[in-house]
Amino acid sequence: MLEGKAYVKDTDMPLKMQVHAMDSASQALDLYDVVDCTSIAAYIKKEFDMVYGGGWQCVVGSNFSSFFTHSKGSFIYFSVETLSFLIFKGAS
Repeated sequence: MLEGKAYVKDTDMPLKMQVHAMDSASQALDLYDVVDCTSIAAYIKKEFDMVYGGGWQCVVGSNFSSFFTHSKGSFIYFSVETLSFLIFKGAS
């Protein structure tokens, strides 16, 4: 588990959804080893699909690049210590 505070790098999500994203990341880090990024990402994705409807994507890791189109109001990129989290809902 990482103990650091989440640092939001970029987002267009409503504040309540941002908090939910960071809380979900914290819960996933409590359940899975920090090196098991696939399980952490799957946990967050399933949580967002369940609460906000399907179509969410989640990328977790310490070194990745991305290029994507997302639905307005559904994007957040944040980090906790050395681990980064990218969560978004794909554009229709």
